[in-house]
Amino acid sequence: MIYTVTLNPSLDYNVKMGSLKTGVVNRTEEEILLPGGKGINVSLELHNLGVATTALGIVAGFTGDEIVRLVKERGVRADFIHAGQGFSRINMKVHHGEDTGINGCGPKVGKEELAALYWRFDMLEEGDVLVLSGSVPSGLSESVYMDIVKYMEGRGVRIVVSTMKSQLAQVLPYHPFLIKPNRHEMEESMGAAIRDTGAVIEYAKKLREQGALNVLAVMADHGVVLVTQDGQELFGTAPHNRVVNMVGAGDALVAGFLAGYLGKGDYREALRLGIAAASASASETEFAKLERIREIAGTVEISG
Repeated sequence: MIYTVTLNPSLDYNVKMGSLKTGVVNRTEEEILLPGGKGINVSLELHNLGVATTALGIVAGFTGDEIVRLVKERGVRADFIHAGQGFSRINMKVHHGEDTGINGCGPKVGKEELAALYWRFDMLEEGDVLVLSGSVPSGLSESVYMDIVKYMEGRGVRIVVSTMKSQLAQVLPYHPFLIKPNRHEMEESMGAAIRDTGAVIEYAKKLREQGALNVLAVMADHGVVLVTQDGQELFGTAPHNRVVNMVGAGDALVAGFLAGYLGKGDYREALRLGIAAASASASETEFAKLERIREIAGTVEISG
């Protein structure tokens, strides 16, 4: 079973507009309301890929109730802690030639909610996967992901971490199975612009030396690098499709990678399926279905 954790989930209100102007009333042309948050996104795509998954996390208020309803409506098992104060955030994405986002802050989460979440972690078994991703809500320490990884040590659970650079660095000594830094995080860490695949591979190898078993480094529309625990250095690209919605593409990449690796134990095929899932989902309003992902997988080029 693959469990995902979303500590600060959201209702994603995505709208399309011909233009966006300040100081006047703007009207939408299209709109859709989706459950959001990086862990939830991973679970949604895993479900589409036919992989058993449970979405864990913390929600609050009427928006939290709607997040849980929408997740279950899409066929994903949901087991969320309900915080007693505040309400889960609403994130607005406006597509108007370019994308503009307004993200809410979310509820204040305390020790009681976190303790209840840890009780869920105690139910995980050897061979399970735990995906930790996304922002940390108010009230929780910035070291919360590191604390969870430490708590899960020695249980035979594979840990995947996809979050901000500072939180990624904290978990490296505990040897997570997979981390997924993006290009911005890599450039921030290196203090320089990344201009070629070679620089990304060198950065990923440094993260491996610091403790990560596998590093999935995303170069936006320039491809994906995978440096593996058995020494492989792979690079993959997908064909250019019409982009409809980039929100969650990186999460679809993680889902596809996990589905591919757990299915065959082959890093090359895992990278292929991950890139296909990301590319397919970027061309849809919601996460892509298995048939579309398989179609694109046949066109993904892997080298190395």
